[in-house]
Amino acid sequence: MVKRNRLAAIDIGTNSIRCIVVEADKRSKFKVLDDEKATVRLGEGFARDHAISPAAWQRAVDALSRMKKIVDGYGVQAVETVATSAVREAANGAAFVDDIAEKVGLNVSVISGEEEAELAALSALNNFDMEGVRYAMVDIGGGSVEVVTALGNHIEEIYSFDLGAVFLTENFITSDPIRSSDYLKLRKYVRKTLKGALVGEGMPVQCMLGSGGTMTSIAAMVMAMRKEGYGSIHGYEVLRSEVVHLLAMLMRKDLKGRKSVPGLNPDRADIIVAGVTVVDELMAFFNANVLKINERGIREGLILKSLRNHNLLPAGVKARGWRESVLEFARSCHNDEEHSRQVARLSLIIFDAAASSFSLGERERQMLEAAALLHDVGYFISYSGHHKHTYHLVRHADLFGFTPREREIIAQIARYHRKALPKKKHESFARLALQDRLLVMRLGGILRFADGLDRRRNSLVSALDCSLSPSTFMVRLMSEADVSVELFGGKVKGDLFEKAFDRKIMLVSAPGAEQLCAAGRQGVSV
Repeated sequence: MVKRNRLAAIDIGTNSIRCIVVEADKRSKFKVLDDEKATVRLGEGFARDHAISPAAWQRAVDALSRMKKIVDGYGVQAVETVATSAVREAANGAAFVDDIAEKVGLNVSVISGEEEAELAALSALNNFDMEGVRYAMVDIGGGSVEVVTALGNHIEEIYSFDLGAVFLTENFITSDPIRSSDYLKLRKYVRKTLKGALVGEGMPVQCMLGSGGTMTSIAAMVMAMRKEGYGSIHGYEVLRSEVVHLLAMLMRKDLKGRKSVPGLNPDRADIIVAGVTVVDELMAFFNANVLKINERGIREGLILKSLRNHNLLPAGVKARGWRESVLEFARSCHNDEEHSRQVARLSLIIFDAAASSFSLGERERQMLEAAALLHDVGYFISYSGHHKHTYHLVRHADLFGFTPREREIIAQIARYHRKALPKKKHESFARLALQDRLLVMRLGGILRFADGLDRRRNSLVSALDCSLSPSTFMVRLMSEADVSVELFGGKVKGDLFEKAFDRKIMLVSAPGAEQLCAAGRQGVSV
């Protein structure tokens, strides 16, 4: 039975084939139902024969047949299937496309490098808020590399290069371990190709957005080296220095050694050096110090394009902001929005009173606001232990604009709004870096305190007047009503704040004095 709100996209790449099945909802969003991958190496032996080998051809037919059955099982309305570099460049590419249509029943569109770049850009713009930022979007496949430069939502230039990880490996790497002379030829070729085609000299960007298997592998290896255990690598940030050190480490190892590198899929061990070299050269060319990982890439761009073609997603939809994303997730959990907004409002007033003395900036303010809006989503599972349920829900939520580190911190801030204080025996808290533990304690202390100030969950406290001294934190509650319960709630739940900021909380009520705190509420947008 065909379901009109379900679509599938299949990306036939030089190294692997990916299939994704999605379901669109009434809000013009979509959720992933299935995501299948097969490493088929269509580009195997390409440097020698310039054609798809019989073995790779058969692997592709087997993988696509399996994916077609999965897609049919979901009853999708349409399947968008594209082939990229290997099929585009192969002498027998057209015959391969005809064979897939006959044996598998999939109509394959062979897209250009520019079309690949546009799909990667479509995905990146759907996942990252780059307003006012000059950046480069880079998708590294097995056969080609697509580069898009942009300022905010405005694309400047689109490029496609034959610098894919499989292509470079097949053409330059002939020994194990890799000979330095071969590697130098590879790097020289990459550098010459980029400088010969990219417009401008040393085009500086504030960051690079990367998608494709090489990029996700870099993120997974760096995460392992940092001994971090976030639930996702989507949005993960890697420094240029880490790419340089990672490349040096990989170069010292033979194939067997690279297969054992934590975070690296053994299937990619033979081509990873070539891929990381391209990333290193691109970051050097663009003078980019930060690489942000887009885990989704071309196949998501294909889905977005298909959704629009089938009128399931309006054209020109801009990526949602981080606050809209947070509220959207909270509402999906049937959250008490009035209470959460009140706790967020009070939290931000408290934050603003303490921020300058403790070097807390705008990004920390956003994480606190997000945690406050989400702190009770665990009720969706059950009241008992809902703070722990909140932690697990938030750390796996698709929160637009936040990195995996920030999502983990937000989840932990929300988790400690009640019950036990953070302890080293709490496994998730212990995994954090020391500075992040302190941040969780401080922002968690603010949230916990603010939650106590709305003990009856009816927004009786209209404003706060806060003042920080070397030994105390004085807070006056503004309200026209009796706030004795809120005073008690604040006193009980101020424990983490007092510990984290080393200040004693002094709480008093000030009936009718709301005007004293008007300035403190300016800019609070919840």
